[in-house]
Amino acid sequence: MLQPLEDGQVTISRAALSVSFPSRFMLAAAMNPCPCGFFGDPTRDCHCSPTLIQRYVSKISGPLLDRIDIHIEVPAVKYKELRSNGDVEPLGAVRERVVKARKIQLERYAREKMVYANSQMPPKMILKHCQISAEGEKMLENAIQRMGLSARAHDRILKVARTIADLDDEADIAPRHLGEAIQYRTLDRTYWA
Repeated sequence: MLQPLEDGQVTISRAALSVSFPSRFMLAAAMNPCPCGFFGDPTRDCHCSPTLIQRYVSKISGPLLDRIDIHIEVPAVKYKELRSNGDVEPLGAVRERVVKARKIQLERYAREKMVYANSQMPPKMILKHCQISAEGEKMLENAIQRMGLSARAHDRILKVARTIADLDDEADIAPRHLGEAIQYRTLDRTYWA
């Protein structure tokens, strides 16, 4: 699974032959925080020991987790929140922002070979398209040191921050975009930091 996530292709090698197949895909995954599913739940008690929780969470390898751009906790939704209309952005408006961001990315990478979205940027392109301010540099450095993030996580954060800026229709990555991208590394903070 690591090779297709990293390279966008699967290579099958046999004695006399090696064949590569394209395999770009979007991985969406979910997991419970512990075997019983109640770790961190404010309304239910978790009876799992820290050792059991760590063993459970370690079933997903660090290298695999490192290749997932966004991982966040999704808490249980309260009944009142389910029933309220609240201040929710209309789906049509969200779709418009996404379509506009995709158009920005298509234009940005129009001259590039095999790259049409931020998630596909190789390291050299990250340096070119993910410039951040001195304040952003300090924020990212602190996050990497405090959370013990890898070089791969550093690149993923910058790509996600670039996408958030595109969704805001902003040419530059602002510290708030970077801060939001860092917040999307929940499992790095919760389990491996």
